[in-house]
Amino acid sequence: MISNTRTGGQVLIDALRIHGVNRAFCVPGESYLAALDALHDASDDIALVVCRQEGGAAYMAEAYGKLTGKPGICFVTRGPGATNASIGVHTAFQDSTPMILFIGQVARDQRDREAFQEIDYRRMFSPIAKWVVEIDQAERIPEIISQAFHRAVNGRPGPVVVALPEDMLTDVVSVSDAPAYRRAEIGVSDTQVQELAHLIAQAKQPLMIVGGSGWNKDAVADIRAFSEAMHLPVAASFRCQDLFDNTHPNYAGDLGFAASAALNQRVSESDCLIVVGARLGETTTAGYTLIDIPTPRQTLIHVHSGAEELGRVYHATLPINADAASFARAVRTLAPIQNPAWRVWTQQANAEYRANLAHPQTPGAVQMGDVMAWLREHLPVDAILTTGAGNYATWVHRFHQYRTFRTQLGPTNGSMGYGVPAAIAAKLTHPERTVVAFAGDGCFLMNGQELATAMQYDANIIVLVVNNGMYGTIRMHQERRYPGRVSGTQLVNPDFAALARAFGAHGEIVEKTADFAPAFARAQESGRPALIEIRIDPEALTPKMSLSQIRQQAQQQQQ
Repeated sequence: MISNTRTGGQVLIDALRIHGVNRAFCVPGESYLAALDALHDASDDIALVVCRQEGGAAYMAEAYGKLTGKPGICFVTRGPGATNASIGVHTAFQDSTPMILFIGQVARDQRDREAFQEIDYRRMFSPIAKWVVEIDQAERIPEIISQAFHRAVNGRPGPVVVALPEDMLTDVVSVSDAPAYRRAEIGVSDTQVQELAHLIAQAKQPLMIVGGSGWNKDAVADIRAFSEAMHLPVAASFRCQDLFDNTHPNYAGDLGFAASAALNQRVSESDCLIVVGARLGETTTAGYTLIDIPTPRQTLIHVHSGAEELGRVYHATLPINADAASFARAVRTLAPIQNPAWRVWTQQANAEYRANLAHPQTPGAVQMGDVMAWLREHLPVDAILTTGAGNYATWVHRFHQYRTFRTQLGPTNGSMGYGVPAAIAAKLTHPERTVVAFAGDGCFLMNGQELATAMQYDANIIVLVVNNGMYGTIRMHQERRYPGRVSGTQLVNPDFAALARAFGAHGEIVEKTADFAPAFARAQESGRPALIEIRIDPEALTPKMSLSQIRQQAQQQQQ
């Protein structure tokens, strides 16, 4: 007989292999050395990516989960490691991304004494995780890890936090392994499909909104077929633009911070909203102003994988507890509607979206609208674009056209510092694809140290740092509320290109629009991670208004 007597660390890593984990992100710590030792023996199956800060590691795991649909795996040490990693957990929670964070914990006989770096993780993470558990007995590792994977992917996907007492990982036990997790689909009944078809047929101005998680390539194709059969205009919720081809004649635009006034008005004027996967959160609804609470003016068909989300804010005419893939598969075979009353409505929505692609002239020698237009024309259709948070991201959201599934990675919780680590995770997952990370000057320095990780693992990403010398989003709000009273938003920056070169990456500075295309070509040809610092005029604060215009408008309103 083959003995299955192992340390807790070995049982844990064997469980990860069984559940199909092929990559994990970490910052090492003495609190989980036994697990690191077991990963040494599993290196042929699980690639361990060592990062420079736990926030970056957690972002990478979240981006991996978002990109693949499989739980992103992250290991961090206790105390400071866990607090640093919490930003990735919050991102995964609000983005409904499957993720499992493993945290080293103090030894069991030292708990509740405020031992070195001790934290009660159940209390700390319970508001931002689907489940928080501490494994007290190594014999229960297979059971608990199986539950962790099932919880992460089923229902509304999200993060699970597992604490690992240091001495538990060194216990020697004999225990059987659990089989690989199974994803449970939440189906749609024939009655619901028929009622949905009836409600749409009664409409005059319907609009479909796609968003959330749980999508795959087939689901994206199915929802496109459904839109075409019903002639439905389709909008994407915040940072979910890659769920519907932006060049399709039914596309109406994205409901984010870069949403056009025309699209927001269409949501308000719609008489039938078909919402698939999206929660209809604050950003997507323009601060909960586009749809009445709790009873919408519109007929609301709300499809969501989390039963607790249905009726949470909005009372739906037809709530459907289903994942996006199951719903899309169920409705793609509906009989097409011939000459619907809303055909012109759909055409007008798309015309307004295309008109919004026109970019105005902004102050300064670098025109970000021209840069985005060039990228839109020259990037491969499967290029992955990542963003963190900041006004620079509005240029990407408004002017780039996403054409294929999983080409956009951005945190819906508006978390800064996400773009660079997310890009590294994307490049390691899809080394054959072009990956471009956008970051502001403030955003980049929150996780710019992960360029070292990109260098270490040959993740040849291209980072575009949009430098305007300030925390731009906060400055914008500051000028609107307290015009001319600048406080706490100024920045003094390094030479970002020189900083990149110090890491061993390719680095360039662009100060004129015409210099961008050749700089980008050199970055692609460098064969290394690359960074292009784009120095823009501080006045070019948004695509719509300059800094001075925002200030002047605020001053006039206060008079």
